[in-house]
Amino acid sequence: MQTNPIMKKLGFSDTDRVLILHADDYGMCNSTFKAFADLVDFGLVKSGAVMSPCAWYPQAARNCKANPSFDMGVHITLTAEWDSYRWGPLSTKDKSSGLIDEEGFFYRRTEDAQAHMKAKAGVAEMAAQCKCCADWGIKFSHIDTHMGTVLHPKLLEDYVKLGFQYKVPVLAVRWEEDGWRAMGADAVTAKMATLFMKQIESKGMPLHDGLLTLHLDRVEDRMGYAKETLRTVPAGFSRLYIHPAVDTEELRSICPDWKARVLDYEIFSSKEMKKFIKDEGIQLISYREIQTLMA
Repeated sequence: MQTNPIMKKLGFSDTDRVLILHADDYGMCNSTFKAFADLVDFGLVKSGAVMSPCAWYPQAARNCKANPSFDMGVHITLTAEWDSYRWGPLSTKDKSSGLIDEEGFFYRRTEDAQAHMKAKAGVAEMAAQCKCCADWGIKFSHIDTHMGTVLHPKLLEDYVKLGFQYKVPVLAVRWEEDGWRAMGADAVTAKMATLFMKQIESKGMPLHDGLLTLHLDRVEDRMGYAKETLRTVPAGFSRLYIHPAVDTEELRSICPDWKARVLDYEIFSSKEMKKFIKDEGIQLISYREIQTLMA
């Protein structure tokens, strides 16, 4: 594959390893607020994305307005995965939309959400969440997806259209067909996605070369796991998901994986990790820098 065209535009060489350390799920609960602010101050984490359907969203929006330096995206949310803490769509309460389960909230699983939703309703909900963030004064720098739910033929084209509409990058990757197959896509979807990504890149949408995550089921030696993952950052422009939160009773009551979230906060506010990233030669940027390419 040819070198990502954004590398030269940002002043990097073809061999540079450029990474956005991204804090997911901002505003999912109160525990995310201090974690994100501390990590931004520490300097490794550059970006996050906010979940507008969640109960703590109003405070999240106020935090963003009070801290204009926050590099915040719209975390388009079409699932509500927890047992005791749920949320639903902004755009409708109509169960015929296919967005709402029998309990009156988003479906818990990505596959269920994708299978049940009407395409028109899903597109309307994505647009409503972006508009909500804009209306609350969040100057968002990118758009991405909670649990990958928008990466489906029903939604993908309109998801990208929102990026062009707001002149911000969307989370999208320059994979060939085998990369999409490795992520679980069937042969037809993998071929479609590969062609579609090439088309939108040719129209000026910045794309990622790599997409990495620290899975939340890995707690033991999470520092070692984080270093192991960072060693695999390829040349080009990549993103690493983390899910930082401070340890609170609220977090413990919501998330069975709370320990991993607390460890993400501790690891990426540590001098040990800062030194490791420097020694690896990984260069950290934010989505604000990518956004400038779409002006």
